[in-house]
Formats: sequence, C-alpha cells, structure tokens
Amino acid sequence: MNPTDAFSDPQAVSRYAERTTRIVPGLRDLHAMAGLLLAERAPADARVLVLGAGGGLELAAFARARPGWRFDGVDPSAEMLRLAAATLGPLAPRARLHQGYIDSAPDGPFDAAACLLTLHFLPEPERRATLAEVRRRLKPGAAFVVAHHSFGADEADRWLARNAAFAVASGVPAEQAEGSIAAIRERLPVLAPKRDAALLREAGFAGVELFYAAFTFKGWVAYAA
Repeated sequence: MNPTDAFSDPQAVSRYAERTTRIVPGLRDLHAMAGLLLAERAPADARVLVLGAGGGLELAAFARARPGWRFDGVDPSAEMLRLAAATLGPLAPRARLHQGYIDSAPDGPFDAAACLLTLHFLPEPERRATLAEVRRRLKPGAAFVVAHHSFGADEADRWLARNAAFAVASGVPAEQAEGSIAAIRERLPVLAPKRDAALLREAGFAGVELFYAAFTFKGWVAYAA
C-alpha cells in the first residue's frame, strides 16, 4: 500500500487530524510519551528527525514541549506536508520539511528520531532498509521512537474488531470504521510485535523496549547502537 495514495486527496487530508485522534487510542499521550523518551538523551538544542511527518501533529507536540529543538520532517505526500506546515503555524520556522522517503532526509547526524503511524505501510524488506537508514543518520546512543499497527496473523480478527469498536465509540460512523479495518486487513503489511522488535535490532538498534500498546497499535523506543 503506497502511503501517497492514501494521503493525496485534499479533502481527506483536511480531516486527518480529527480522524486520527478518533482512531488511535491515546494519540496525544503517545506524542507526549514519545517526546519524553527522546528528551531523555537529546540535548536542549537537539536536531530531531521525524519520518512520516505529514500532518505535523507530532512535530507540533515536540516543538511546543521543547523550545530549543529543531526538526527535519520527511513525508511522501505534498498535501500532508502542507498540512504539517499549517499545523505548526508560528512554530514552522523550526522545521524543515522534505517530500520523499528516508533517502530524502538529510544525513544528520541527528540527536533523536521518531516515526509514528508510518512503518505499517512498508513491506518488511523496505521497512528493514528504512530503519537502517534512520540508524545511519543518528548519533550513537540517540533515541528512536516508533509506533504503528503491529499484531500477529492469529490475533488479527479480535484486535481489529476492538479497534473498530473504539473508533465507533469515538464518533466514527460504523460503516466507515469497518471499511478501515477491512483495508488494514487486506492492504497493510502488518508484522507481529516480536518481528517488529527484531527488525529494530537487525537495523542496528539496541535496548528495544515496548512503551505503548493500544489495541492494534504498538510503540517501541530503541537506541542507536
């Protein structure tokens, strides 16, 4: 599934923030936790890489919490990057936005990195290569936070049903929630949590720890070895 296909429609993009908040349990807390984990090792004037930065929600959360940080945000969707700039508003001068994939990111070295709600779009070989390229751009010991859909094939049905129920309880129409769950099942190359953690280690990260688990979503912090 190509992320640019899902995020190229201006009308759909305009609803991104509202919809994502409704379908990702604890989204604002996820951003807050991610920022705290990055800040454990990042200096007050850190340079931070955000992969999948379209929409700008995590960029804005990090920027508000850490006034000395500067950012490079990368996303394949021009529409989503426009939304990111609008979301940042007066904070926008602290972020350079790059259209493309990890190869479009500066070489760094960065003091920290994050990739939220993005890696589940990538097949395993591409995901592994992307993680390795993130690692190459980080200073040794720098923290990297990831979060995305992660579940095993044998547990998919019950967790996807729970995710749909959460979305409906949050105000998403039932038909729309069920359609989204069907799309996840049929189109996303989701991996089991153990495999996701293993890919981080294979890409050159150590100290991999789960910090976020919310129905089908999981999040890890890891450190550039």
